[in-house]
Amino acid sequence: MHYVSTRATGASAARQPDTFSDILLSGLAPDGGLYLPADYPQVSGAELDAWRTLSYAELAFEILRKFATDIPEQDLKALTAKTYTAEVYRNARADESSAEITPLRVLEQSGERTLLLQGLSNGPTLAFKDMAMQLLGNLFEYALAKDGDELNIFGATSGDTGSAAEYAMRGKRGIRVFMLSPHAKMSAFQTAQMFSLQDPNIFNIAVEGVFDDCQDMVKAVSGDLAFKVRQKIGTVNSINWARVVAQVVYYFRGYLMATTSNAQKVSFTVPSGNFGNICAGHIARMMGLPIDKLVVATNENNVLDEFFRTGVYRVRKSSETYHTSSPSMDISKASNFERFVYELVGRDPERTHALFRQVETEGGFDLSGAPGSDGDEFKRVAQYGFVSGRSTHADRLATIRSVFDDYGITIDTHTADGIKVAREHVEPGVPMIVLETALAAKFNETILEALGSDAARPAGFEDIETLPQRFVVMHPNVAQMKEFIAAHTGLAQAAPAGAEPAR
Repeated sequence: MHYVSTRATGASAARQPDTFSDILLSGLAPDGGLYLPADYPQVSGAELDAWRTLSYAELAFEILRKFATDIPEQDLKALTAKTYTAEVYRNARADESSAEITPLRVLEQSGERTLLLQGLSNGPTLAFKDMAMQLLGNLFEYALAKDGDELNIFGATSGDTGSAAEYAMRGKRGIRVFMLSPHAKMSAFQTAQMFSLQDPNIFNIAVEGVFDDCQDMVKAVSGDLAFKVRQKIGTVNSINWARVVAQVVYYFRGYLMATTSNAQKVSFTVPSGNFGNICAGHIARMMGLPIDKLVVATNENNVLDEFFRTGVYRVRKSSETYHTSSPSMDISKASNFERFVYELVGRDPERTHALFRQVETEGGFDLSGAPGSDGDEFKRVAQYGFVSGRSTHADRLATIRSVFDDYGITIDTHTADGIKVAREHVEPGVPMIVLETALAAKFNETILEALGSDAARPAGFEDIETLPQRFVVMHPNVAQMKEFIAAHTGLAQAAPAGAEPAR
């Protein structure tokens, strides 16, 4: 399996690495693009039939072996078996089998209309990010141990990626984690999950800004190739290909659990901010999984919904980005969207690069068919099955209440966005699967507002907000960030100018 960059032209095309292992520890390609397979592996009907009886770990191995062809199969099988266990994904609710890592629940079944909820939040940090991040931690440790090397992970989070990455990487030999998050803009639970970690290889940096400021700094630092190589910088953000492909597995799992025949189709609704989760669904569909629609659910930061409705991709400034009650989706520049646009424009790297130069210089691009735009490209969206919708705080409250009243289930705010939009797109005869984002306990402030009572917490998380917290506060300054990373990778130990002391 060979990989290409979405921006590979001329000399950069000749320089880029080929294999899964080559790109495992990378984020952006050297040319600033994102990695994708040169060709998507295809899944046959016979394989789908055989996979219906597999455990989640076995299914993960079967799918990942199609992408990680340079890792010995016995090693890859050992890694998936180590990752996907009932002990790691132990937070299943009392009415669910602990043996099923991603349980499927029926929410609504009326005539031929079926709405399902796929549980993805049974991992250590109670969020869907654990499904890929736990595997990524094991893959990183495996790759580094082979070469006796080390890695400094540099990432950004709007809430759940940070804690999932830190819990997956804490204590891993040869790995340090530098995680940026928007200062005072995550839920109290999310903040405590990250900042209460005291492991010496974990560094939390609260950035005075919004998530997009954090993400821009990750891209800027990763774009300095000399610094990246010298400091051995890697990333766990969803721009990392290994993380995206690990998420492909639960789309197959959800489909196989919801159907009895490969002649059946399903649709998926995915709460979306950075486009990584639903990008995995797009990849599954390109592999041949019988997916009808991929429904993008956004909150008030509706950049993606606007594009899928109009063909206009217009990123927002920090001052235009809303701080909402589904904060993990408070994103106005979706990094993984470039992977889909690359497909949309016929896998043309020059066209892709030109469009995303426009994002940087003009704040977006227009494929709507208006004068000066290319409407033919936007028309191709339909062939990939994408539709979209938007949810607001009032919608979240109403959906949380209705799901609790009707089914006795307490859902988190992002999942509420997904269910609200899914209900608008359910079609007769095609089961709609909503991907759960997190357990409700992570967003208790809004649960309390909606239901008048606290969300239940799994054992071990009862008083997490009261634990001592360790973090620094910094301005969104790339130079200072580089100083901070260098100071904590064995060079100097002084904090950079402009950083408040650790708390």
